[in-house]
Amino acid sequence: MEKNTGCPFSNLSPNLGITCFVAFITVILVRVLYVIYRTGKPLNKRSPQQTLSTLIVLGSGGHTAEMINLLLVLQKDRFTPRFYIAAATDNMSLQKARVLENSWADSQSGVKRISAEFMQIYRSREVGQSYVTSVWTTLVATTHALWLMIKIRPQVVLCNGPGTCIPLCVIAFIFKVIGIRWSSIFYVESIARVKKLSLSGLLLYKLQIADQFFVQWPQLQRKYPRAHYVGCLM
Repeated sequence: MEKNTGCPFSNLSPNLGITCFVAFITVILVRVLYVIYRTGKPLNKRSPQQTLSTLIVLGSGGHTAEMINLLLVLQKDRFTPRFYIAAATDNMSLQKARVLENSWADSQSGVKRISAEFMQIYRSREVGQSYVTSVWTTLVATTHALWLMIKIRPQVVLCNGPGTCIPLCVIAFIFKVIGIRWSSIFYVESIARVKKLSLSGLLLYKLQIADQFFVQWPQLQRKYPRAHYVGCLM
């Protein structure tokens, strides 16, 4: 009778690998569901004196004008330091943010200067760019967004519609899932969106990435019931 000299664990290796993979995917799915469940719910109460690092995503045209109006009512001493991000081809938005920060600093003579940083991010696709070349630029933009988010690790993300906010918000959501940082994402849909959401807003709403989703028209709130109607902010 022939003796079986093979390793008794040789047949277990493939099954063990599959089991570990399934267990890993299960843990990730459970974590994703937990993050979605917790999204929008109050976190542990923080001290009113505790500051919150805040990422502010700017966009060209009306997006920045609306964001500046939102920032005018911001509790500046609470939401600090502030990090402003705009597209690499959008210098005007960052200039407006610098003017705002300088006006705040000038009005607080003798008080500690509020810290703010201004950054730019690559666009995934420029207007008129071919879809073939946009594959590469999207990879570059995503890598750059990841590097910025690792550097900043904001506690609050504030955005209102520019496409540059999508990779930043998705990365912030992934950070929640893997436990790097729990960032509260606040999205305010543009006042120009009266009957339907922008593409950025629709993605964040459908994927349930935003913790709080605000619209400025009541018909939008009726169409998207998880959104909060706050009236016209302009």
